[in-house]
Formats: sequence, structure tokens, C-alpha cells
Amino acid sequence: MKNSSVEFILLGFSNIRKVQLLLFILLFLCYLLTIMGNIVIIIIAHIDHHLQTPMYFFLRNFSFLEIGFTTAIIPQTLANLAMGNKNISYLGCMIQSFLYFHLGTTEFFLLAVMSYDRYVAICNPLHYTTIMNNLFCVSLVLLCWVGSFLLIIGPSVLFLQYPFCDSNVLDHFFCDNTPLIKLLCGDTRLLEFLGLITAVFSLLGTLTITVMSYVHIIRTILHIPSAAGMQKAFSTCASHLIVVSITYGSCIFLYIKPTQNSKLEFDKVVAILNTVVSPLLNPFIYSLRNKQVQKALRNVMHIQLHLTTSKTSWNVV
Repeated sequence: MKNSSVEFILLGFSNIRKVQLLLFILLFLCYLLTIMGNIVIIIIAHIDHHLQTPMYFFLRNFSFLEIGFTTAIIPQTLANLAMGNKNISYLGCMIQSFLYFHLGTTEFFLLAVMSYDRYVAICNPLHYTTIMNNLFCVSLVLLCWVGSFLLIIGPSVLFLQYPFCDSNVLDHFFCDNTPLIKLLCGDTRLLEFLGLITAVFSLLGTLTITVMSYVHIIRTILHIPSAAGMQKAFSTCASHLIVVSITYGSCIFLYIKPTQNSKLEFDKVVAILNTVVSPLLNPFIYSLRNKQVQKALRNVMHIQLHLTTSKTSWNVV
């Protein structure tokens, strides 16, 4: 088929209308909470001067990525569930697939950067402000975006060179590469190999940096004489490691394997962890449970309440 004329059908999870509506409600609530939680992190980290640190600069960028990542997938899924329409255009499918992998890969790079930031803060605190200066932090974030784009663009361009066969049915709820590759005509071994290499580099490469950073962090924490200091450091690391485990675990299962051995029904369930659960939990695990963020949030709410009360008083007068 001529690629530009293809309109894909996303099978999703169920053909039963009541199940579709139930899934719509659940996904909509998760998406709404994800957007709200990450927006709160961005606003609080931007306006509170106590949070003007490299750690929260990276968290602000991570929250922005999470909003983009989940928005690339969930609104289309919600629209299909609400209308009972499973179609998606070729252009829409290609854009969705590219954004999913570009933003997702950028997240992996940023998670590695965030683990390095914690490593410097805990293992080399005297030189932290010198090492993690503003220019270096901005450069690291830009490197994450550019590196992800350069890593993804090659396989993406190669994918566009393949024609689709006579099937347009995707056994998934979004345009993932595994079901898409199954619809291509011709020998796709080179494409699958490049995809595997890209996944190994982006997933296992950044995971190695993260694990090495936390190994050094844990060694340093164990030598902290203060029990309170040790508990605080472990609490911060535990939050980060929960996010890392969910994000990397689901993606390694999905993409570090041959495409033909993929069981799509189970893949769809695991993909929910990656596209819905992880972005929903991240703002709460990373930041909203942090006492410093909670204090900043209370201050903002107090100021807003004070402004509202003052405005009401002026109106009465």
C-alpha cells in the first residue's frame, strides 16, 4: 500500500462498549492527575527561591518531559475509547511513534543526569555548587534532548522507507514499533537490529550510569555518622530508585528482545506501566512527598489565599 494513504486501526484492549467507557474514565483520571501533578512541580520549582537548585531544575525539566510523553499517547487513546473509533491516520501514527520514542529516550538520559547530580551532591558536597553550575546544568539538559534526537532519527528515517503490506490493523492501543514492524513488507532484520541497538544503548547505557552513581551514593551514605542524615539521604535515593525501577523495568521488558518473540497482549499491559502508571507516580514519588516541596506548596497556597481574601475585602469596601 502507498504509505500516505494508510489509515491504521488500533485494536486497543476490548470491543465491549462498557469496558471501553470504563477504561476511558480510568485513563482520563490518570491523565488529569498526571498533568496536574507535573504542572504543580513545574510551577513550584520555578517560583520558590528555595527550590532554585540543580536537583529541582532537572525535576522541572523531567516533569515537562512527562507531560509531553503522556500527551503523545493518552489523548488519542481517550478519543478512540470515547467515540468507539479505532482509526488513526498514517501521519498521526508516525508522529505519535516518533514523539513516544524521542521523549522517552530523553527521559532516560535525564534520569542518568539526575542520578549523577545526586552522586555529586552526596559524594562530593564541597564542590557541588562549583561542578553543577547553571551553564553545566543547562548543557546537560540540552545534551539529553539532542542526543535522544540523534539516536532516534536514524531508525525512524529507515522505517519510513519500508512500504506497508495489505494489513493496517495494529494490535495495540498506540503506535508502538513492535506491532508496526509486523505490518512492513520486505526484510526488516536491519530495522529490528538498529532498534535493538538503540534500545540497548539508551536503556542499558543510561541504566549503567544510574546504577554506578547509586552504588557510590549508598557507600557514602553508609559512612554518614548522623542517623538523621543517613535516613534523609536514603529517603531521597529510595524515591529515585522506585521511579527508575518502574521506568526501566517496563521498557527493558518491552524493547530489549527480538520483535518476533513479542506477545502483544502482555506487551499492552506492560506498556500501561510505562505510559500511564509511571508518569502518574513520578510527581508524587519524586517531589510531592518531599518536605521541601510540601512547604513551598503550602506557602504558595497561603499567598494565594491571602490575595483572594484581600481582593474580597477590597470588593466589599
